[in-house]
Amino acid sequence: MNPLKQLHEQGQSVWLDYIRRTLITSGELQNLIDEDGVRGMTSNPTIFEKSINGTNDYDASLARALQNDPDQDTKTLFETLAIEDIQMAADALRPVFDESNGADGFVSLEVSPKLAADTSRTITEAKRLWGTVDRPNVMIKVPATSDGVAAFESLIADGVNVNVTLMFSLDHYEAVAQAYIRGLDRCKTPERMASVASFFVSRVDGIVDKALDENGSPEALSLKGRIAVANAKLAYKRFQEIFEGESFKKLAGAGAHVQRPLWASTSTKNPDYNDVLYVDELIGPHTVNTLPPNTLEAFRDHGKVAATLATGVDEAKSQMVALKGLGIDFGALAEKLQVDGVASFAKSFEDLLSSLEKKRQLSSSAG
Repeated sequence: MNPLKQLHEQGQSVWLDYIRRTLITSGELQNLIDEDGVRGMTSNPTIFEKSINGTNDYDASLARALQNDPDQDTKTLFETLAIEDIQMAADALRPVFDESNGADGFVSLEVSPKLAADTSRTITEAKRLWGTVDRPNVMIKVPATSDGVAAFESLIADGVNVNVTLMFSLDHYEAVAQAYIRGLDRCKTPERMASVASFFVSRVDGIVDKALDENGSPEALSLKGRIAVANAKLAYKRFQEIFEGESFKKLAGAGAHVQRPLWASTSTKNPDYNDVLYVDELIGPHTVNTLPPNTLEAFRDHGKVAATLATGVDEAKSQMVALKGLGIDFGALAEKLQVDGVASFAKSFEDLLSSLEKKRQLSSSAG
């Protein structure tokens, strides 16, 4: 049996960490849904920047949008293209949403990363995008910055599905999970709400491995390639404590869905590591793993399916303690990863708008 479909039997949903116009229009997305059991999609400014700027997929839509409104600003132009993709993808995944009673089948669209430090504008933008896309199986993405978490709580209370992104530590996770519960407590229809907590994985090993190399001791080197998985396993343990415990029982009784952990950044960056490391080691119920196309294909080919998330938790704790004993401040590294992640998405967004502006000017000149 296809290992990707076997993940669903373990209670884990596979989402595709990629979006592109021809992926949807060619029928490839539908094939991924049918043959591989893909049950959702995520996008971010970097993915859109590569898809829109790196292909000709959007030229016809771009020309049509400019013909309809030659004076629209570049940000509006981008949203027109992106929202068309999101709506088509959401429609393709709508049967998954319906069959799962609103628990799965989602597509994510991100608010501008330039608003990561502005709660009120994040709320305004998220609500505007939610209303414009107008699909029940869409999640609006906001970052897990302190301002983003405050916006997230308000959005859940007001009935907007949210994918909270750029989480790297237990502190990040704790803040987001508690905000979800507070938001549900204030929501008139908690049974209709859906959210995922996007916990980043491979970037953790990238920054921690560098610190371990700089230390150079045998103990430090023995931890290389292990901290990202350990960190994620401890976050999952905390998920179980929160959402399977007393604090969520009343909301669960009212029909509320748990906020599933979503493993993000799951492509293996270090060629010395197993190319499906961050899939094999993070399999468990009530989770999502969002895979870029190359990782999805690799796992289909040679992934190993077993209930791995709830195993080795004591070892994970010991590894995090050992990291601290080496003088490596994981909390500080996690904060840096979040700051750098916001900055990276913001740069991709700026690059995207700059390239679209050039395309608009070329189109106007040709006209």
